[in-house]
Amino acid sequence: MTDSSKPDDDAEDEALPELCDLCGAVVSGSTEWYALVPDSSSIHAVDARFDGKRLVVGCVKEHLAELIKQYKRRPFVDAELWAGKIARALQKYEGRISEEDLAAETGLAPNQIEAAATWQNIEVLRWREQFGKDGPDPSP
Repeated sequence: MTDSSKPDDDAEDEALPELCDLCGAVVSGSTEWYALVPDSSSIHAVDARFDGKRLVVGCVKEHLAELIKQYKRRPFVDAELWAGKIARALQKYEGRISEEDLAAETGLAPNQIEAAATWQNIEVLRWREQFGKDGPDPSP
């Protein structure tokens, strides 16, 4: 008898299908279109070279063009990018990092770290104003 609550080993090895970032359609090897777009909210888990860049996929060339157009309209906010770099460093060091080490780890100058903290604080206040202290209501 097998435990139906455990995923099948073969299923774990199968890659999940790629979805179009615009319409959600499944894309196949013959219909995928990719682009790297600027996005200050995109922070790579470990490699800072990929910070501020997002890989998007379209199921057809027209959907990719629309995605590129949408990201061109989105403002690139340096302080948002810097806040993400700081968050990654804080997570890596479990919140225990000196100001000097934080600057070295992120490559940010003290004024950039201050601007990132200010941006983050403003975003928290904006979030609370919009959704309340506990965040959005998950119920429909």
